[in-house]
Amino acid sequence: MHCHLDRMTNADKVAERALELDVAVLCTTVGPDDAQGAQATFASYPNVRVAAGLHPWWVADGAKGERQGARAAEMAASWNLVGEVGLDLSPAHAGTRNAQLSAFDRIVSACAGHPREGRVLSIHAVHAASEALDILERHRLPGNATCIFHWFSGTSADFDRLRRLGCHISVSERMLASKRGREYARQMPLDRLHLETDAPPRLDEAYPAEELERSLSRSLDALARIRGTKREELAAHIAQTSSRLLSM
Repeated sequence: MHCHLDRMTNADKVAERALELDVAVLCTTVGPDDAQGAQATFASYPNVRVAAGLHPWWVADGAKGERQGARAAEMAASWNLVGEVGLDLSPAHAGTRNAQLSAFDRIVSACAGHPREGRVLSIHAVHAASEALDILERHRLPGNATCIFHWFSGTSADFDRLRRLGCHISVSERMLASKRGREYARQMPLDRLHLETDAPPRLDEAYPAEELERSLSRSLDALARIRGTKREELAAHIAQTSSRLLSM
């Protein structure tokens, strides 16, 4: 439910092989231009869906950032799938705090002002879960869209608030490698739990489709242990939930 398929240099081959492996992909993009390109690239693949995004790392300061936010909001208003969007206020990216907050608020506001049946957002929130939840709650977005926090790492208070608002999370191997990540995966209602890879680890390099499948399988194994449930039952439930959200 979250990877950057379009930023793999062998993206077509990955999409084709993923179809053979019965792996479905939500391709989250880092900017409006990327989203339009990816939409054209993957139009013929029934196992790929593309989301229109503006990753917080790519948000510029000043007038350029305002233009980026406006363009991303315009696209988000007319797309069912939106992401990767959100906030990253970690030390490496806090310098664009104001621009990030403005862009994310505009995107969420656009989605709220132009509701679409089946809309899904894939949200990045690093050192910024509370701020991201403030914006979602202010625009009442969880009430008319599925808001999925990918690789959630906020505080336990943020996690409790996320659940109360009806948001979802998508989990990866790296999230499940931490004690906090495992506990969140254990507590999350099953109907609001999804699998992701956030692949590739480095953008604009080749990546094997088989590793997508292996990573998802390892995450599923870990989740089954964490939640004390049968792997096959968990796999079927998560696949059904995510497939429904992506209209697959």
